[in-house]
Amino acid sequence: MTELRSILLAEDNPNDVELALAGLAELNLANEIVVVRDGAEALDYLHARGKYASRKNGNPAVLLLVLKMPKVDGLQVLREIKSTGNLRSIPVVMVTSSAQESDLVKSYQLGVNAYVVKPVNYREFVAAVKQVGAFWAVINEPPPEDTGHAS
Repeated sequence: MTELRSILLAEDNPNDVELALAGLAELNLANEIVVVRDGAEALDYLHARGKYASRKNGNPAVLLLVLKMPKVDGLQVLREIKSTGNLRSIPVVMVTSSAQESDLVKSYQLGVNAYVVKPVNYREFVAAVKQVGAFWAVINEPPPEDTGHAS
């Protein structure tokens, strides 16, 4: 049996974190949900460095990534993930309030797997996160973990 992978939520807005967690909780997922508050922290988690140096090996099942974040923005995080061999296969879902075509185009050019515009309505936002979480954590068949790392 394969080990459950975490869900990484990179979101700096505490209200949106709460709504996203509520949506994911409705799925009754066994996956651990890791919340990071900025892009630098997301990269620290993914590279298992800093306060995440002792985290268990393995990539998350999905990264729910906010476009506009402090320190390192979502596009910079996405660019690094998709240009780093052992991170490249992580599914990245951009979750943003930006419906600007330039953000959408740039996200797909950098290799985002999905782009979700945050609904303004609270119930719709929870439902959107629930659908995204169900697909990526339950329905989607992830690629096998990189076997080149030490356990």
